Parts: sequence; structure tokens; C-alpha cells
Amino acid sequence: MARFPIPDLGEIGAQTMCVAKGCRDAHIIVDNILYRQRPLVLRAQQPRSRILGISRCDLCTRNMGKRSKEPPPMSSQKQLCKSASCFASLTVPELEQSKTTVLNMLASAHSRRSYKHAIEKFIAWYCSEPRLGFNRSVVVRYRSFLEGLSLSAATINLHLSAIRRLADETAESGWLSAELAIGIRGVKGVKRLGRRIGNWLTADQAQELLNAVSQGTPRGRRDAAVIGLLLGCGLRRSETVKLRLDQLQLRESHWVIVDMVGKGGRLRRIPVPAWCKGLIDAWIRDTGVTEGKVFRRVSKNGTRQDEGVTTDVVWYAVKRYAKRIGIEHLAPHDLRRTCARLCHEAGGELEQIQFLLGHASVQTTERYIGCRQSLREAVNDRFRISPSNKLHTKSRIVA
Repeated sequence: MARFPIPDLGEIGAQTMCVAKGCRDAHIIVDNILYRQRPLVLRAQQPRSRILGISRCDLCTRNMGKRSKEPPPMSSQKQLCKSASCFASLTVPELEQSKTTVLNMLASAHSRRSYKHAIEKFIAWYCSEPRLGFNRSVVVRYRSFLEGLSLSAATINLHLSAIRRLADETAESGWLSAELAIGIRGVKGVKRLGRRIGNWLTADQAQELLNAVSQGTPRGRRDAAVIGLLLGCGLRRSETVKLRLDQLQLRESHWVIVDMVGKGGRLRRIPVPAWCKGLIDAWIRDTGVTEGKVFRRVSKNGTRQDEGVTTDVVWYAVKRYAKRIGIEHLAPHDLRRTCARLCHEAGGELEQIQFLLGHASVQTTERYIGCRQSLREAVNDRFRISPSNKLHTKSRIVA
């Protein structure tokens, strides 16, 4: 007797299985097959249950008479169970365990935070839908969902990258077939058209921002030192809160921050301007910090605590003082861009600015300072090479 055909999962995107009692065949999304054979007009006008008019159990009952009543061989049963487990919907504990494995493999705390948010958002969407399977079509559907939220291309691609890692770890754990994991890995990201430019401050605006901080209180002196490091040294906010007192050292008659671990685990040395070092000294002298982290929490009564500040403290400090001078939508990373541009406008070399910021690529530094090619003041017009007299003599002879 002929067996009931099992459709191609890659083309149809199987999501559910028939688990009717006494059914030994995997009738995978049979209702979708019948549904796709209906005209498009009927799909829009009638729900799927009314179009089919039958349930999975009825369909299994109708096909039971066409099949042989002899049970299939034991090898076929094992192969069927193995394939069925690969196509079944994943449970929340399985996804949570795979998420934990993915996060433990990431070295960067920033990457762990971003991937955790992306995976948790996908799991919440996955559980809100009716028993979806984890396959290529579902990930494509989720990508369309993210595009509908008006997210940037970089954000959507970050979410898709986290989902690909989640699929790989789920396949390694045996909860997903290798074919489905390969299909999910092949989902393309969103094409990035152009690039968002950041926000920069002029030299006068940077001075106004620093002057907006009242240094009459311990909290004001701390915030002034924090903003000074963001503007004068181009630190990230995560690097600012991790700064230790022993990292401030005198090298070649200049104060520097040594062994600063940046993005990607790259080490760099950061020169500290004299005015920025003065702000740090005012905070240290007032609070009596002698070791450990430079920046500590300050209570409401102005008492310095032993716990270090978080990145949120830096974020809200920049927002608060920027609002005082009438600047909206200013982030701590915009002060890092401001540092790069001010260094470039003061005549700083692009290579030295790259060392200061700790960029792996000089193209990233160019994007920070907003470099544009100047044809009116071309760089190759700054030097002059006199033409040889032999060329003039030879040209006269030919003439």
C-alpha cells in the first residue's frame, strides 16, 4: 500500500505535526497543503477552518483506511520519531537553555547585554504566536515583524545574528535538525542604505556643557570629572565607570591612562589633558579616594559611598547638563565623537586620533570626525615639486 506523502519542510515551512492517536505517519501541516491549493480569493474571505471543513483527526481517520494495517518496521518508527522531534515546536526551557549557552560564549559584556535583549525579545514573540516551529520561514516572518517596528538596519541585523547563534546552539543540543539550523543561518539581513550620523558639539558648546556643571557639591565635582573624561579623552561610558586610580600614571612628563581595555579586548594608552586631570584631582581630593575605582556613588546628603557608579549614572548626567544648555538628544557617545572632531579641527593626525579612541579601523575614525574630501583645499596642494629643467629643454627641441 502507498504511504501518505510527507511534504518538503524547507519549501512549506512545517510548524505543527499530526499527533492523532493511532496515526503512525507524520502528516506534517497537511492543512497548509490543502489550504494552499485554494484560490487566493477564498483565503482572504474565509478562515482556514471553514475552507478545509475537516480537522487533522478526521483527515487521519480518512487516511487510516488507505494504509496498511500492519505496523511499520521498527527502523521506520525510529527514523520517524527522529525526524518528528526535529520538526516539533521548541519549548521555553529549551530556548532558555540555548540562550544561556550563547551568552556564556560571548566575552564582551556589551555583546552579552545586546544578545540577551535580542533573544528574549524573539522568545517573547515566538511564544505569543500559535505553536510555531523554529525554522527559516519563522525567522523570515520575525524579520518582517522587526521591520514593521521601524528599527534601523543595524538593530535588525543584530537581532538576526543573535537568532542564528541561538539556532546553532539549539542544533548542537539536539533539539533542532542540522538542516533547519542551516536554513535559519541562511536568512539574509536587512540591507543598510546609508549610515546614521551622530551628534557633535562645537568647541563653544563643549565649554558650555562643562560650565553647566556646578562644582560646589561632591556630586557636581564627580559629574564634571566624568564629562571632562568624555570630552577630553574620548572614553566610552563603560570605560569611564571602570577607570581605576592606579591606571592614572605619569609617562613622558604627561599624565596618561594605561592599560585601558576597550572594545574587543584591545589595550590602549590614553593621554589626559591638564585641564581634565585637574577635574579628576578636585574630585579625588574632596572625597578622599585612594584606591580602586575613581568614580563612586554619592548619596543625597552628599556623602561618598564605596560602590562604583554605573553606566546609567553617566547617561543621565550627560542628559541633565545638556538639557540645561538647551541641547536635546545628546548621548555620552556623542561626546566621544566631539572629542574626535575637535582633535581633528585642532590639527591632530588621523592616525593619532585612531590610537586615542582605540578604533581597529581608520574608517571608523573617519566616520566619527565626519571626514569629507575637500577639493578647494586639497592636501596635495600643500607641497610643491619644481619641474626639472631638462623637461623644458627637451620640449623646446621637439618644438
